Amino acid sequence: MASSKQPSRWTKRTLAAQALGRTDAATGAVVPPIHVATTYLRDADNAYSNGFIYGRPDNQTVREAEEVIAMLEGAPVAMLLGSGMSAAIATFMALSPGDHIVAPKVMYWGLRAWLLDDAAHWGLKVSFVDMSDLAAVKAAVEPGRTKLIWAETPANPTWAIVDIAGVAKIAHEAGARLGVDSTCASPILTRPLEHGADIVMHAATKYLNGHSDVIAGALATARPDEFWDRILRVRKQVGTILGPFEAFLLIRGMRTLDLRVRAASANAMHLAMNLRQHPLVAQVLYPGLQDHPGHAVAARQMAGGFGGMLSVRVKGGEARAVATAAHVALWKRATSLGGVESLIEHRASIEGAGTPCPPDLLRLSTGIEDPDDLYADLDAALKAAHAG
Repeated sequence: MASSKQPSRWTKRTLAAQALGRTDAATGAVVPPIHVATTYLRDADNAYSNGFIYGRPDNQTVREAEEVIAMLEGAPVAMLLGSGMSAAIATFMALSPGDHIVAPKVMYWGLRAWLLDDAAHWGLKVSFVDMSDLAAVKAAVEPGRTKLIWAETPANPTWAIVDIAGVAKIAHEAGARLGVDSTCASPILTRPLEHGADIVMHAATKYLNGHSDVIAGALATARPDEFWDRILRVRKQVGTILGPFEAFLLIRGMRTLDLRVRAASANAMHLAMNLRQHPLVAQVLYPGLQDHPGHAVAARQMAGGFGGMLSVRVKGGEARAVATAAHVALWKRATSLGGVESLIEHRASIEGAGTPCPPDLLRLSTGIEDPDDLYADLDAALKAAHAG
């Protein structure tokens, strides 16, 4: 776990582009080396004055990546884990048996499945609510028992928006913490800690890395308190720290985070505006559209864009949606998001039984390609799917 130490004179974009300006003292290289050692020398008095003992709980390259994340989120500290799932679950595992969690009905399906199927084995109770409805969130709180409210905004794959400040107020009045999965916004567009959240989580595999070649998860906290220490112990004991090579690649990815996120957001807005007029599209789900139910909240808490993720509901139902994905040439049919390449996926068939995802929905992760090319490919695929 590393802390953020940033010169106040530089913007976050500049600091990320230079990975906090760190260079290699031994060679003068502008890219620091990868530290792969798993064991470290003791001092003559048997102490570890250099701060490193063993590779499972700590690593220098991981620390450097954590410092960039902490800086981006405006957090005093951050920690990296082996995946977004391990980051979120470590947070839940830091709770105590008998604690109650309020979670969203619409959220990343893998984490929702863990909360549905496995949380009870840890003695945790979970209530699922429409997190965009503050009254529903407040009604779900169990006084004295609710210890964590978990939100995701924008929420995958319908891109519902959660009022972070509003939910934070509910959580804190109940003596609970608010954790926010901000994967799809990234710290370029939303910094949940600034809106009252206590912990922010990222599947760093996605936008933070941005090149579809690293599995990683990140947590940042508003304050390194006893609960944060428990999460850190989970990482240490379970052994879910990120590997040094992956941390090195993650640092590389974050150098271009600002540019990639803004380009993807601009592309998504371009597509949303055009697809909403397409005769074969029933609905476009994107918080940048003014008729999106969460647009006003998104405009307040998302700075510089509304993200690179959107979904379309295809006229003709599930069969036409699946056929549309089958006919793309430029878009890639693949699971994931946040990379430089644009991805398309029929989510309901991926999530399976019990999914809240409409069967006619296609999830689109826009990359940094030419937006007119992306639209032309979707237009051709929609027409081919309905011609068959």
